[in-house]
Amino acid sequence: MKLSLPKKTTMPLLKLIWDFRSPTAYKTAEHYEIHLKEFMTNQNLPYLKSGVEEMTPNEHSIAFLVVDQEYMKPVRDALKPHRGVYYQEQ
Repeated sequence: MKLSLPKKTTMPLLKLIWDFRSPTAYKTAEHYEIHLKEFMTNQNLPYLKSGVEEMTPNEHSIAFLVVDQEYMKPVRDALKPHRGVYYQEQ
């Protein structure tokens, strides 16, 4: 379930990132995003945003989820993101 957070939240937002590196990295990341959203829905965990970004054409792409910090641990423990960064809406 996608969560619409108020403009001011007390908890930091985190962008959890999964890296894919290959000539088909973007397509793989797109497919993985589907599974990320399914997991969040099945576990009844809210998320602010998900997506795919191409970092280097035909070489490196990422799938990501933006979650409130309080939901980071269950996602991290189950899905093992490669890295995470603090996230600010723009």
